[in-house]
Amino acid sequence: RHIISGGATQVNVSGLRVVENFLDQSHLAFVHPGYLGEQPHTEIMDYNVDIINDEIVVTDVNLYQPNASPAAKEEAMVAYEWRVYRPYVVALYKANPIFPNQWDYIVLFIQPINEENCIVHSYLCFLPDETTRKDVRWFMQVIFMQDKPILENQMPKKLPLAPRAETPIKSDKVSIVYRRWLTNKSITYGAIPAS
Repeated sequence: RHIISGGATQVNVSGLRVVENFLDQSHLAFVHPGYLGEQPHTEIMDYNVDIINDEIVVTDVNLYQPNASPAAKEEAMVAYEWRVYRPYVVALYKANPIFPNQWDYIVLFIQPINEENCIVHSYLCFLPDETTRKDVRWFMQVIFMQDKPILENQMPKKLPLAPRAETPIKSDKVSIVYRRWLTNKSITYGAIPAS
């Protein structure tokens, strides 16, 4: 496998919001059209969220993607899994478009600058295919630059942990578990604790 850095990007929002955005399946069709989703393919099928060995584990996710990676030749339903290892460390396992029974691995290490600003360090471990490192880095940066303005316009900048602070929908199941997990760990830095 090749390992490549997507760079380090400052984002003016809590690092906890960045993790939650990375876990959010429902935004793909709207924020990343033509790449990781597109309308009218907006339905999020039911999926599993568990806490295993104090990590959040998201499984049984299949998402329609018109251009899942630089190696993708056609649109496809793509299998995903996520792991939240620590409050500011999240990873994604994604089926490779050339080798669909094998997984690429993307991880974000989020470095808080303060409670409402962070630096996101991204890395990708991917199977050798027909793409160049330059193409892969470009793809990673395009996707993240589409997320950045959405993240920076979130209000409040800190992540509210109260169950009713923001209205969740069925596809937000992982967000609900993440916020509860943070509360149970007494994480308050970058968060608005439930009162």
